[in-house]
Amino acid sequence: MDWKIHIISTPDVLRGKPRIKGTRIPVSLVLGYLAAGKGVDEIIEEFPDLTKEQITACLSYARELSEFEVAAAGGF
Repeated sequence: MDWKIHIISTPDVLRGKPRIKGTRIPVSLVLGYLAAGKGVDEIIEEFPDLTKEQITACLSYARELSEFEVAAAGGF
């Protein structure tokens, strides 16, 4: 999944926080729902404008970011 298709960050919206394209829904909000145990369908029920692909993109974004952070830190 290429998260760049679904996630954008611009300084004029949400102070540059990564968000779902075409919305003001931050990636961190979606990830928070997932971390709290909410399922994809529950998130879509709460935010009907979201798609499964967009939620999956949030996970792909987080995975890539975490891989970058570990590599940048040089390991532990």
